[in-house]
Amino acid sequence: MAGLRDSGLTRLCLDPILPNSVHRASQAMKATRVMFRSSGVRLEGVLTVPQARKPLPAVIVCHPHSAYGGSMDNSVVVEVCDALSRASLISFRFNSRGVGRSEGEFSQGAGEPEDVDAAISFVSAAEEVNSTAIGLAGYSAGAGSALPVGVKEARIKALAAISPPLSMFDFEFLRGSLKPKFLISGSRDSFTPISQFTRFCHDLPKPREYITVEGADHFWRGYETT
Repeated sequence: MAGLRDSGLTRLCLDPILPNSVHRASQAMKATRVMFRSSGVRLEGVLTVPQARKPLPAVIVCHPHSAYGGSMDNSVVVEVCDALSRASLISFRFNSRGVGRSEGEFSQGAGEPEDVDAAISFVSAAEEVNSTAIGLAGYSAGAGSALPVGVKEARIKALAAISPPLSMFDFEFLRGSLKPKFLISGSRDSFTPISQFTRFCHDLPKPREYITVEGADHFWRGYETT
């Protein structure tokens, strides 16, 4: 059974997301656990840097709903970050407030956009990162809370949504964005019927690309790895 890395999800690493990315497989990488500040609280994250010539493009990957167990250690989030490393891109995943070792409490979506903005500032300042080539990706509710920030934030050059829950979040803001957009969802996603997903994506302004994966559900069970 094809995993996420073969399903098209690795297109997060390629031209639709970061046109200046380096198309070269990377075998070695360095993952560093960090703490960074977001409006008075400290958040934990993992910055993974491939062993390639710096600076490199980077993608920030946001985890699913923390009220339902979402964290930066979610298997889909980790697989996306691994795919980015294999394509010689820097990845940054982090726990929003109240998750894992991050301080604070879940704020029903009020403080999470601030955490995304803080993550963008942290990655932009990293010496290994090409600050002119940063993308923002979110899985499930992570797309719903992160991408509105990315649409408005000039430092974000491209957007990606993995299993965007169209029935739970309003993604209409994407209709006004001319940034490169990549969306992927499974044909058995219980939160977003495939017909709704394809219709929504088709109507988005270009540049945009979307992929559906036959048989995959919202949680990508059995599709995380090969």
